[in-house]
Amino acid sequence: MGVTEQGLLERDKDTMTLNMGPQHPSTHGVFRVVLEMDGEIVKSAEPDIGFLHTGIEKTAENKRYVHCIPMTDRLDYLSPPQNNLAFCLTVEQLLGLKELPPRADYLRVIMCELGRIGSHLVWLGTHALDIGAMTVFLYAWREREMILDLNEMISGVRMMTSYIRVGGVAQDATPQWLDGVRKFVDHVPSKIDEYESLLTNNPIWLDRTRGIGTMTREEAMDWSMSGPVLRASGLEWDWRKKRPYSRYNEFKFDVPTQDHGDIYDRYLVRVEEMRQSREIIKQALDNLPDGPHKVEDNKISLPPRDTLHTSMESLIHHFKLVSDGVKVPKGSAYVPTEGARGEVGFYIVSDGTNTPYRVKLRAPSFMGIPGMCKMMEGAFIADVVAIIGSIDIVMGEVDR
Repeated sequence: MGVTEQGLLERDKDTMTLNMGPQHPSTHGVFRVVLEMDGEIVKSAEPDIGFLHTGIEKTAENKRYVHCIPMTDRLDYLSPPQNNLAFCLTVEQLLGLKELPPRADYLRVIMCELGRIGSHLVWLGTHALDIGAMTVFLYAWREREMILDLNEMISGVRMMTSYIRVGGVAQDATPQWLDGVRKFVDHVPSKIDEYESLLTNNPIWLDRTRGIGTMTREEAMDWSMSGPVLRASGLEWDWRKKRPYSRYNEFKFDVPTQDHGDIYDRYLVRVEEMRQSREIIKQALDNLPDGPHKVEDNKISLPPRDTLHTSMESLIHHFKLVSDGVKVPKGSAYVPTEGARGEVGFYIVSDGTNTPYRVKLRAPSFMGIPGMCKMMEGAFIADVVAIIGSIDIVMGEVDR
Protein backbone atom coordinates (compact mmCIF):
# COMPACT_ATOMS: atom_id res chain seq x y z
CA MET A 1 0.00 0.00 0.00
CA GLY A 2 1.54 3.29 -1.10
CA VAL A 3 2.26 6.22 1.20
CA THR A 4 -0.14 9.12 0.65
CA GLU A 5 1.06 12.56 -0.34
CA GLN A 6 -0.04 13.90 3.05
CA GLY A 7 1.97 11.17 4.74
CA LEU A 8 5.09 12.14 2.83
CA LEU A 9 4.61 15.78 3.85
CA GLU A 10 4.28 14.79 7.52
CA ARG A 11 7.41 12.62 7.35
CA ASP A 12 9.43 15.36 5.68
CA LYS A 13 8.60 17.88 8.42
CA ASP A 14 10.97 18.43 11.34
CA THR A 15 8.02 18.98 13.67
CA MET A 16 4.95 16.97 14.64
CA THR A 17 1.38 18.26 14.71
CA LEU A 18 -0.37 17.27 17.93
CA ASN A 19 -4.07 17.69 18.66
CA MET A 20 -5.00 18.58 22.25
CA GLY A 21 -8.63 18.70 23.34
CA PRO A 22 -11.45 19.27 23.40
CA GLN A 23 -11.51 17.31 26.66
CA HIS A 24 -13.01 19.32 29.47
CA PRO A 25 -10.75 18.22 32.37
CA SER A 26 -7.48 19.16 30.68
CA THR A 27 -8.44 22.27 28.71
CA HIS A 28 -10.93 23.81 31.19
CA GLY A 29 -13.83 23.45 28.81
CA VAL A 30 -14.42 22.19 25.30
CA PHE A 31 -11.33 23.97 23.97
CA ARG A 32 -9.09 22.51 21.26
CA VAL A 33 -5.57 23.63 20.50
CA VAL A 34 -3.40 22.34 17.65
CA LEU A 35 0.23 22.20 18.75
CA GLU A 36 3.26 22.08 16.49
CA MET A 37 5.85 20.11 18.46
CA ASP A 38 9.62 19.87 18.16
CA GLY A 39 10.17 16.93 20.43
CA GLU A 40 8.63 18.03 23.74
CA ILE A 41 8.86 21.74 22.93
CA VAL A 42 5.85 23.67 21.61
CA LYS A 43 6.84 25.61 18.48
CA SER A 44 3.39 27.10 17.85
CA ALA A 45 -0.17 26.78 19.16
CA GLU A 46 -3.33 27.42 17.14
CA PRO A 47 -6.65 27.62 19.04
CA ASP A 48 -9.84 26.04 17.71
CA ILE A 49 -13.00 27.27 19.42
CA GLY A 50 -16.75 27.10 18.82
CA PHE A 51 -17.69 23.71 20.28
CA LEU A 52 -19.94 25.33 22.92
CA HIS A 53 -21.52 27.96 20.67
CA THR A 54 -24.92 29.04 22.04
CA GLY A 55 -25.70 32.21 20.08
CA ILE A 56 -26.54 34.15 23.24
CA GLU A 57 -25.73 37.58 21.82
CA LYS A 58 -27.98 37.09 18.79
CA THR A 59 -30.71 35.48 20.90
CA ALA A 60 -30.66 38.52 23.21
CA GLU A 61 -31.60 40.72 20.26
CA ASN A 62 -34.96 38.94 20.13
CA LYS A 63 -35.79 39.10 23.84
CA ARG A 64 -36.95 41.85 26.17
CA TYR A 65 -34.20 43.36 28.28
CA VAL A 66 -35.22 41.62 31.50
CA HIS A 67 -35.29 38.27 29.68
CA CYS A 68 -31.67 38.77 28.62
CA ILE A 69 -30.46 38.64 32.23
CA PRO A 70 -30.82 34.84 32.68
CA MET A 71 -28.75 34.39 29.52
CA THR A 72 -25.94 36.54 30.91
CA ASP A 73 -25.72 34.05 33.80
CA ARG A 74 -24.76 31.37 31.33
CA LEU A 75 -21.84 33.20 29.74
CA ASP A 76 -19.30 33.17 32.56
CA TYR A 77 -21.19 30.54 34.51
CA LEU A 78 -18.62 30.56 37.35
CA SER A 79 -19.28 34.23 38.20
CA PRO A 80 -22.86 34.94 37.03
CA PRO A 81 -23.60 38.07 39.13
CA GLN A 82 -20.79 39.95 37.37
CA ASN A 83 -22.43 39.32 33.99
CA ASN A 84 -25.80 40.45 35.37
CA LEU A 85 -24.17 43.64 36.64
CA ALA A 86 -22.31 44.46 33.41
CA PHE A 87 -25.50 44.06 31.36
CA CYS A 88 -27.70 46.02 33.78
CA LEU A 89 -25.22 48.89 34.13
CA THR A 90 -25.20 49.36 30.36
CA VAL A 91 -29.01 49.30 30.14
CA GLU A 92 -29.22 51.75 33.05
CA GLN A 93 -26.85 54.10 31.25
CA LEU A 94 -29.11 53.99 28.19
CA LEU A 95 -32.10 54.69 30.45
CA GLY A 96 -30.32 57.69 31.96
CA LEU A 97 -30.30 56.25 35.48
CA LYS A 98 -27.53 58.25 37.10
CA GLU A 99 -27.76 56.70 40.54
CA LEU A 100 -29.40 53.73 42.24
CA PRO A 101 -30.48 53.50 45.88
CA PRO A 102 -27.35 52.92 48.02
CA ARG A 103 -28.71 49.65 49.40
CA ALA A 104 -29.13 48.27 45.88
CA ASP A 105 -25.52 49.08 45.00
CA TYR A 106 -24.18 47.53 48.20
CA LEU A 107 -26.15 44.31 47.66
CA ARG A 108 -24.82 44.19 44.09
CA VAL A 109 -21.26 44.57 45.39
CA ILE A 110 -21.73 41.79 47.96
CA MET A 111 -23.05 39.39 45.34
CA CYS A 112 -20.31 40.23 42.82
CA GLU A 113 -17.52 39.83 45.35
CA LEU A 114 -18.97 36.54 46.58
CA GLY A 115 -19.04 35.49 42.93
CA ARG A 116 -15.39 36.56 42.51
CA ILE A 117 -14.31 34.46 45.49
CA GLY A 118 -16.38 31.51 44.27
CA SER A 119 -14.89 31.77 40.79
CA HIS A 120 -11.34 31.96 42.13
CA LEU A 121 -12.03 28.92 44.32
CA VAL A 122 -13.05 26.89 41.26
CA TRP A 123 -9.95 28.16 39.44
CA LEU A 124 -7.64 27.34 42.37
CA GLY A 125 -9.06 23.84 42.86
CA THR A 126 -9.00 22.84 39.20
CA HIS A 127 -5.64 24.50 38.50
CA ALA A 128 -4.07 22.69 41.45
CA LEU A 129 -5.64 19.43 40.29
CA ASP A 130 -4.13 19.93 36.82
CA ILE A 131 -0.69 20.03 38.41
CA GLY A 132 -1.37 17.10 40.75
CA ALA A 133 -2.51 18.69 44.04
CA MET A 134 -5.82 16.93 44.76
CA THR A 135 -6.24 18.09 48.36
CA VAL A 136 -6.59 21.75 47.40
CA PHE A 137 -9.35 20.83 44.94
CA LEU A 138 -11.41 19.24 47.73
CA TYR A 139 -10.77 22.12 50.14
CA ALA A 140 -11.69 24.84 47.61
CA TRP A 141 -14.96 23.08 46.77
CA ARG A 142 -15.81 23.06 50.49
CA GLU A 143 -15.80 26.88 50.71
CA ARG A 144 -17.52 27.30 47.35
CA GLU A 145 -20.44 25.26 48.65
CA MET A 146 -21.01 27.93 51.28
CA ILE A 147 -21.27 30.57 48.57
CA LEU A 148 -23.70 28.46 46.55
CA ASP A 149 -25.83 28.02 49.69
CA LEU A 150 -25.91 31.81 50.10
CA ASN A 151 -26.91 32.20 46.44
CA GLU A 152 -29.78 29.80 46.97
CA MET A 153 -30.89 31.56 50.12
CA ILE A 154 -31.27 34.96 48.45
CA SER A 155 -32.36 33.97 44.94
CA GLY A 156 -33.64 30.39 45.11
CA VAL A 157 -30.92 29.25 42.69
CA ARG A 158 -27.42 28.00 43.48
CA MET A 159 -25.55 29.14 40.37
CA MET A 160 -27.56 31.09 37.78
CA THR A 161 -29.08 33.55 40.24
CA SER A 162 -30.31 36.32 37.86
CA TYR A 163 -30.33 38.35 41.07
CA ILE A 164 -29.16 41.69 39.69
CA ARG A 165 -31.89 43.42 37.68
CA VAL A 166 -32.25 46.66 35.76
CA GLY A 167 -32.79 49.31 38.43
CA GLY A 168 -31.56 47.31 41.42
CA VAL A 169 -31.78 43.72 42.64
CA ALA A 170 -34.54 41.14 42.52
CA GLN A 171 -35.38 41.23 46.23
CA ASP A 172 -34.08 42.65 49.46
CA ALA A 173 -31.62 40.79 51.66
CA THR A 174 -33.06 39.06 54.71
CA PRO A 175 -31.41 39.22 58.16
CA GLN A 176 -30.78 35.46 57.92
CA TRP A 177 -28.91 35.88 54.62
CA LEU A 178 -26.81 38.75 55.96
CA ASP A 179 -25.92 36.59 58.99
CA GLY A 180 -24.89 33.79 56.62
CA VAL A 181 -22.66 36.16 54.63
CA ARG A 182 -21.05 37.39 57.85
CA LYS A 183 -20.33 33.81 58.93
CA PHE A 184 -18.67 33.16 55.58
CA VAL A 185 -16.60 36.37 55.89
CA ASP A 186 -15.41 35.24 59.34
CA HIS A 187 -14.73 31.70 58.12
CA VAL A 188 -12.82 32.19 54.87
CA PRO A 189 -9.54 33.93 55.90
CA SER A 190 -8.16 30.89 57.74
CA LYS A 191 -9.10 28.69 54.78
CA ILE A 192 -7.20 30.89 52.30
CA ASP A 193 -4.20 30.60 54.65
CA GLU A 194 -4.70 26.83 54.52
CA TYR A 195 -4.56 26.81 50.70
CA GLU A 196 -1.35 28.81 50.81
CA SER A 197 0.21 26.50 53.38
CA LEU A 198 -0.25 23.67 50.89
CA LEU A 199 0.95 25.46 47.75
CA THR A 200 2.82 28.76 48.09
CA ASN A 201 6.15 27.30 49.26
CA ASN A 202 5.61 23.77 47.98
CA PRO A 203 8.73 22.82 45.95
CA ILE A 204 6.74 20.84 43.37
CA TRP A 205 4.30 23.74 42.91
CA LEU A 206 7.21 26.15 42.54
CA ASP A 207 8.91 23.94 39.94
CA ARG A 208 5.71 23.68 37.89
CA THR A 209 4.76 27.37 38.00
CA ARG A 210 7.76 29.71 38.39
CA GLY A 211 9.27 31.01 35.18
CA ILE A 212 6.66 29.24 33.02
CA GLY A 213 4.11 30.92 30.76
CA THR A 214 5.74 34.30 31.28
CA MET A 215 4.35 37.48 29.76
CA THR A 216 5.90 40.90 30.24
CA ARG A 217 3.85 44.00 30.98
CA GLU A 218 4.25 45.23 27.40
CA GLU A 219 3.30 41.85 25.94
CA ALA A 220 0.24 41.62 28.20
CA MET A 221 -0.93 45.01 26.97
CA ASP A 222 -0.19 44.16 23.33
CA TRP A 223 -2.20 40.94 23.58
CA SER A 224 -5.19 42.69 25.26
CA MET A 225 -4.93 40.73 28.50
CA SER A 226 -6.91 42.01 31.47
CA GLY A 227 -7.76 41.14 35.05
CA PRO A 228 -5.42 38.98 37.15
CA VAL A 229 -3.26 38.04 34.13
CA LEU A 230 -2.54 41.71 33.38
CA ARG A 231 -1.93 42.57 37.03
CA ALA A 232 0.45 39.62 37.43
CA SER A 233 2.53 41.18 34.65
CA GLY A 234 2.99 44.36 36.64
CA LEU A 235 0.20 46.70 35.52
CA GLU A 236 -2.06 47.93 38.33
CA TRP A 237 -5.32 48.18 36.39
CA ASP A 238 -8.70 47.49 37.94
CA TRP A 239 -11.93 49.07 36.67
CA ARG A 240 -13.29 49.19 40.22
CA LYS A 241 -10.52 51.72 40.95
CA LYS A 242 -10.00 53.38 37.56
CA ARG A 243 -13.67 54.06 36.80
CA PRO A 244 -15.67 53.12 39.90
CA TYR A 245 -19.20 51.82 39.44
CA SER A 246 -21.81 50.63 41.95
CA ARG A 247 -20.18 52.79 44.66
CA TYR A 248 -16.89 50.86 44.64
CA ASN A 249 -15.25 54.20 45.42
CA GLU A 250 -16.76 53.92 48.93
CA PHE A 251 -14.74 50.77 49.71
CA LYS A 252 -11.11 50.49 50.76
CA PHE A 253 -9.23 47.68 49.06
CA ASP A 254 -5.88 47.05 47.39
CA VAL A 255 -5.22 45.94 43.82
CA PRO A 256 -2.66 43.09 44.06
CA THR A 257 0.08 42.99 41.43
CA GLN A 258 3.21 40.97 40.71
CA ASP A 259 6.16 41.57 38.39
CA HIS A 260 7.21 38.34 36.67
CA GLY A 261 4.01 37.54 34.74
CA ASP A 262 4.40 33.78 35.13
CA ILE A 263 1.99 31.09 36.33
CA TYR A 264 3.14 31.51 39.93
CA ASP A 265 2.50 35.26 39.95
CA ARG A 266 -0.99 34.76 38.53
CA TYR A 267 -1.61 32.34 41.39
CA LEU A 268 -0.41 34.89 43.98
CA VAL A 269 -2.58 37.66 42.50
CA ARG A 270 -5.78 35.60 42.56
CA VAL A 271 -5.20 34.36 46.11
CA GLU A 272 -4.72 37.94 47.31
CA GLU A 273 -7.81 39.01 45.33
CA MET A 274 -9.88 36.58 47.39
CA ARG A 275 -8.66 38.31 50.54
CA GLN A 276 -9.45 41.74 49.12
CA SER A 277 -12.94 40.64 48.05
CA ARG A 278 -13.52 39.42 51.58
CA GLU A 279 -12.56 42.88 52.88
CA ILE A 280 -14.99 44.56 50.48
CA ILE A 281 -17.83 42.28 51.57
CA LYS A 282 -17.06 42.94 55.23
CA GLN A 283 -17.18 46.70 54.67
CA ALA A 284 -20.45 46.37 52.74
CA LEU A 285 -22.01 44.40 55.60
CA ASP A 286 -20.79 46.84 58.24
CA ASN A 287 -22.07 49.89 56.33
CA LEU A 288 -25.12 48.44 54.53
CA PRO A 289 -27.56 51.35 54.07
CA ASP A 290 -31.26 51.15 54.79
CA GLY A 291 -33.81 52.00 52.13
CA PRO A 292 -35.19 50.49 48.92
CA HIS A 293 -33.36 47.74 47.03
CA LYS A 294 -34.39 49.08 43.61
CA VAL A 295 -35.40 52.34 41.96
CA GLU A 296 -38.93 53.45 42.74
CA ASP A 297 -39.70 54.38 39.13
CA ASN A 298 -42.39 51.84 38.29
CA LYS A 299 -41.73 52.23 34.58
CA ILE A 300 -38.40 50.51 35.22
CA SER A 301 -38.92 48.22 38.20
CA LEU A 302 -41.99 46.37 39.40
CA PRO A 303 -44.11 48.05 42.11
CA PRO A 304 -44.28 46.37 45.53
CA ARG A 305 -46.53 43.31 45.36
CA ASP A 306 -48.54 44.32 48.41
CA THR A 307 -49.79 47.43 46.54
CA LEU A 308 -51.33 45.53 43.61
CA HIS A 309 -54.64 44.90 45.45
CA THR A 310 -55.07 48.48 46.62
CA SER A 311 -53.64 50.68 43.85
CA MET A 312 -54.92 50.70 40.27
CA GLU A 313 -51.81 52.65 39.22
CA SER A 314 -49.51 49.93 40.60
CA LEU A 315 -51.57 47.25 38.87
CA ILE A 316 -51.26 49.05 35.53
CA HIS A 317 -47.50 49.51 35.92
CA HIS A 318 -47.11 45.85 36.86
CA PHE A 319 -49.14 44.71 33.86
CA LYS A 320 -47.24 46.93 31.41
CA LEU A 321 -43.82 45.89 32.70
CA VAL A 322 -44.63 42.18 32.70
CA SER A 323 -46.30 42.20 29.28
CA ASP A 324 -44.12 44.73 27.40
CA GLY A 325 -40.98 45.26 29.46
CA VAL A 326 -38.85 48.38 29.63
CA LYS A 327 -38.61 50.58 26.54
CA VAL A 328 -35.05 51.86 26.28
CA PRO A 329 -34.34 55.15 24.46
CA LYS A 330 -32.37 55.07 21.23
CA GLY A 331 -28.61 55.09 21.63
CA SER A 332 -25.61 52.91 22.37
CA ALA A 333 -23.54 52.35 25.50
CA TYR A 334 -20.68 50.31 26.93
CA VAL A 335 -19.77 50.13 30.62
CA PRO A 336 -16.52 48.30 31.52
CA THR A 337 -16.54 46.30 34.75
CA GLU A 338 -13.95 44.17 36.55
CA GLY A 339 -14.95 40.51 36.42
CA ALA A 340 -13.17 37.55 37.96
CA ARG A 341 -11.27 36.97 34.70
CA GLY A 342 -10.83 40.59 33.61
CA GLU A 343 -12.76 43.30 31.80
CA VAL A 344 -16.42 42.38 31.24
CA GLY A 345 -18.71 44.71 29.34
CA PHE A 346 -21.73 44.70 27.05
CA TYR A 347 -21.94 47.01 24.08
CA ILE A 348 -25.68 47.51 23.55
CA VAL A 349 -27.39 49.40 20.74
CA SER A 350 -31.03 50.38 21.37
CA ASP A 351 -33.53 51.31 18.66
CA GLY A 352 -36.06 52.64 21.18
CA THR A 353 -38.06 49.41 21.56
CA ASN A 354 -38.30 46.89 24.38
CA THR A 355 -35.65 44.60 22.82
CA PRO A 356 -31.99 45.46 22.17
CA TYR A 357 -31.06 46.06 18.52
CA ARG A 358 -27.50 44.76 18.99
CA VAL A 359 -25.71 43.08 21.91
CA LYS A 360 -21.98 42.42 21.98
CA LEU A 361 -20.03 41.01 24.93
CA ARG A 362 -16.43 41.91 25.69
CA ALA A 363 -15.43 38.54 27.16
CA PRO A 364 -12.06 38.37 28.99
CA SER A 365 -11.68 34.63 28.34
CA PHE A 366 -12.11 35.12 24.59
CA MET A 367 -9.67 38.04 24.58
CA GLY A 368 -7.16 36.00 26.59
CA ILE A 369 -6.89 32.97 24.30
CA PRO A 370 -4.48 34.48 21.70
CA GLY A 371 -2.10 35.60 24.47
CA MET A 372 -2.42 32.22 26.16
CA CYS A 373 -1.37 30.45 22.95
CA LYS A 374 1.55 32.87 22.65
CA MET A 375 2.69 31.81 26.13
CA MET A 376 2.77 28.18 25.01
CA GLU A 377 5.46 28.84 22.41
CA GLY A 378 8.75 27.51 23.73
CA ALA A 379 7.12 25.67 26.65
CA PHE A 380 7.21 21.93 27.29
CA ILE A 381 4.12 19.90 26.41
CA ALA A 382 3.79 19.09 30.14
CA ASP A 383 3.38 22.81 30.88
CA VAL A 384 0.58 23.46 28.37
CA VAL A 385 -2.20 22.42 30.77
CA ALA A 386 -0.66 24.53 33.54
CA ILE A 387 -0.60 27.57 31.23
CA ILE A 388 -4.24 27.05 30.23
CA GLY A 389 -5.23 26.78 33.88
CA SER A 390 -3.35 29.95 34.82
CA ILE A 391 -5.44 32.02 32.37
CA ASP A 392 -8.71 30.70 33.89
CA ILE A 393 -10.75 30.57 30.69
CA VAL A 394 -14.48 29.82 30.72
CA MET A 395 -15.68 28.50 27.38
CA GLY A 396 -19.25 29.71 27.93
CA GLU A 397 -18.11 33.29 27.33
CA VAL A 398 -15.57 32.31 24.65
CA ASP A 399 -17.99 30.53 22.30
CA ARG A 400 -21.23 32.14 23.55
